[in-house]
Amino acid sequence: MVDMQVNIGKLVLKNPVTTASGCFGYGSEYTDFMDISRLGAVFTKAVTGENREGNPAPRMAETPSGMLNSVGLQNKGVDYFIEHIYPVLRQYDTVFIANVSGSTLDEYVEVAGKINDLSGIPAIELNISCPNVKKGGMVFGTNRQSAAEVVKAVRKVYDKTLIIKLSPNVASIPDFAKTAEGAGADAISLINTLLAMAIDAEKRKPVLATVTGGLSGPAVKPVALRMVWEAYHSVSIPVIGIGGISNATDAIEFLLAGATAIQVGTANFIDPQVSVKILEGLKEYMERHHFSSVSQITGNLEMPEGFERFRPKTF
Repeated sequence: MVDMQVNIGKLVLKNPVTTASGCFGYGSEYTDFMDISRLGAVFTKAVTGENREGNPAPRMAETPSGMLNSVGLQNKGVDYFIEHIYPVLRQYDTVFIANVSGSTLDEYVEVAGKINDLSGIPAIELNISCPNVKKGGMVFGTNRQSAAEVVKAVRKVYDKTLIIKLSPNVASIPDFAKTAEGAGADAISLINTLLAMAIDAEKRKPVLATVTGGLSGPAVKPVALRMVWEAYHSVSIPVIGIGGISNATDAIEFLLAGATAIQVGTANFIDPQVSVKILEGLKEYMERHHFSSVSQITGNLEMPEGFERFRPKTF
């Protein structure tokens, strides 16, 4: 038997395999394909203050080894979530973490405050890094002062586990990781999607209606791994790794880079059972390498001799 339990601040997860916001609905949508109670946690799709219709179509496009999306945080608002979605989630035996987003600081505070009152939601993931909305989102995630302000404001009204989702569209991930930690975050998750675009050469037009969107999938994995590794060496709070995780080996690489837990995103669209397959593969790896606890893998990366000479200046 191996110990799969991990701790994200005060939050205890039965295992480190979770699903990424926007790629798994609210979790209940996948119950026809898998037992979601086997997951460590489900990060819900974004919850905002009011109903959002999202961006116009086309808002998704396939790219080499990945996909672009510009959905735009479509959801029916926090009150609808509390009244209609939350009661459904209570019946499942796993942890649900609400992804909270907004266009203004006040909206972030409003949504976080309302979700704070839900006993069955023990944590939120503050999304300050979405590249697909005109206001808010990445504006907060790419400016350290703005990021600190929104984290501090939410911390005042939210007394449970606060996870900050960081943007990769910045010059220094360590700086933003430290900013989140200093402002009161209990953990950070990264990366969100990379700002990107696609062009239809025959039509001579952008593929997406919004021109740009967020790139996810295996194409972003090497970037995500590097940023998780940098963040792990920059802060003392847990890091949750996201970006192109498609199998157990990918997940293990993120744990070795410093992640305490991982999120599976785009791969869910290819195989709705991929998360439980990753969990089984992780257990097999632990048994084969004689790890008694999954926490022993986190940051257990053997660096090459003389590495200090090449250590990134951001550290």
